[in-house]
Amino acid sequence: MSKTHQALRDDRNESVLIYVNGDLLPRADAKVSVFDSAFLVGDGVWEGIRLHEGKLAFVDRHFDRLYAGAKAIDLDIGMTRAELRREIDRTLEANDMTTDVHIRLMVTRGTKKTPSQHPDLIVGGPTVVIIAEHKAADPAVTTSGIRLFTSTVRRPGPEVLDQRLNCHSKLHEVIALIQAYKAGADEALMLDPTGHVATCNSTNFFIVKGGEVWTSTGEYCLNGITRGLVIELAAAEAIPSFEKPFSLTDVYAADEAFVTGTFGALTPVIEVDGRTIGEGGTGPITSQLAAAYRRLIHAL
Repeated sequence: MSKTHQALRDDRNESVLIYVNGDLLPRADAKVSVFDSAFLVGDGVWEGIRLHEGKLAFVDRHFDRLYAGAKAIDLDIGMTRAELRREIDRTLEANDMTTDVHIRLMVTRGTKKTPSQHPDLIVGGPTVVIIAEHKAADPAVTTSGIRLFTSTVRRPGPEVLDQRLNCHSKLHEVIALIQAYKAGADEALMLDPTGHVATCNSTNFFIVKGGEVWTSTGEYCLNGITRGLVIELAAAEAIPSFEKPFSLTDVYAADEAFVTGTFGALTPVIEVDGRTIGEGGTGPITSQLAAAYRRLIHAL
């Protein structure tokens, strides 16, 4: 099976230094407390950022989302954007990294006095972790495409957990992925509370019908950075695109489908719930948008 986050093996990752609250530690020594709020109750926000040819791709957009999410959950990151950027740069420099790097930036509410949900029990400031790894996407995944399975787990509305938050609380997505994996698929397609298509468990989902690109309304999915860029690129390429409700019936009859994410960019979907999508390969509009995204990345 293919995975949208499948990377080529790189032995350099065994000796990378991990940033933990200002310290750069060998991988085996990089640890946080068992009393950390993310470990106890999934309390924190994070970003995945790509380093391409010395440039942090779309870092301002990632920081916008990170700081907005932190504000929404009343979490003080404890660093300005400029200070946090310097710590990322310091981590990359310590690891002699210049390109094909994936950065996992995590900020939790911090360590607690005792296991509890209450934010007043924090001891000290937030926990900030930066994991930078040498990761090049496996081109075989883009060539072969991926298969999706529609999970019974729904994306909840904002009155339960706003899905636009890139937070540490991901258990519903993990359960959806387990269902898909056990059904022989690569990733889970998830519906919203109304039964319309929302997103995948770790990527955003698009279909192509009659020359138009469709994606969900955005109310029940992460406001993906690559998702937003693809919508902008479609406009630049004169491809009609719509954020709208649509059902599995539309998906099964789609001409093309693809998913987007920071790591894999655009990945074609060749099958959903046993139905072949289009011709079962990468369609022309998916190819056009993928090429436009590559040009955008190279122009950074």
